[in-house]
Amino acid sequence: MPGINPEVIMHYLKINPPLKPVIQKKKNFAPDRQLAIEQEVDKLLNARFIREVHYPTWLANVMMVRKASRAWKMCVDYTDLNKACPKNSFPLPRID
Repeated sequence: MPGINPEVIMHYLKINPPLKPVIQKKKNFAPDRQLAIEQEVDKLLNARFIREVHYPTWLANVMMVRKASRAWKMCVDYTDLNKACPKNSFPLPRID
């Protein structure tokens, strides 16, 4: 995240070493969805919240979901990456 010093906190993923990286195939979107994607990506780039990656080892596509207000919401499909990350062996306690 912009503005946070990596010496304070840094997030990394524990990937299961035997699993190979998966780069999802590029998806084509209808023009209205493509416009919504471009606007959202431009907003995130201008805020310096994301940056372009030229040589990704794991690549996850965006998915467009229709909100109740009929606007589009952009989500990321982390299905393959989630399969490669080991489950948390220290779950939070249940509160009944």
